[in-house]
Amino acid sequence: MSDSEFADDVDDAEPALAEDAAVPRISPRANIADRHVGTRIRERRIMLGLSQQQLAVMIGVTYQQAHKYERGLNRISAGRLYDIAQVLNVPISWFFEGMEAVAATGEMSPRQRMCLELARNFALIDNLKHQEALSQMARALAQAETGPAEYAAE
Repeated sequence: MSDSEFADDVDDAEPALAEDAAVPRISPRANIADRHVGTRIRERRIMLGLSQQQLAVMIGVTYQQAHKYERGLNRISAGRLYDIAQVLNVPISWFFEGMEAVAATGEMSPRQRMCLELARNFALIDNLKHQEALSQMARALAQAETGPAEYAAE
């Protein structure tokens, strides 16, 4: 095993537990920003209708590593984040949007969860006519909420 392969194995390792199994140690490698970036990767992947396995293949990592990135368990290097941004067709800054709100609350808002669930369910609809009908309904509801003048200006 080469040094670089050994380094990859170390990066993939789960955080060790303290001697008292009831009290896990906090991983020094991952923090709230890592979890936020992972959540944004997951959101975008779902929006595009990709599975974790498909994303993993596209960025050249294992399914397990892609899963750890999305959960915020492992940090993502700058080069890997660039690759992910290219595959997901977003600028790197997109992964950090909303970071201030997450840092303040520590988790996703109910609205963010609902938007993610909506995108996930929409991507699962195979019938294009049903997707279009749902899209038109959302547009009509948004127009009714904001008023025709405000919605048309966007």
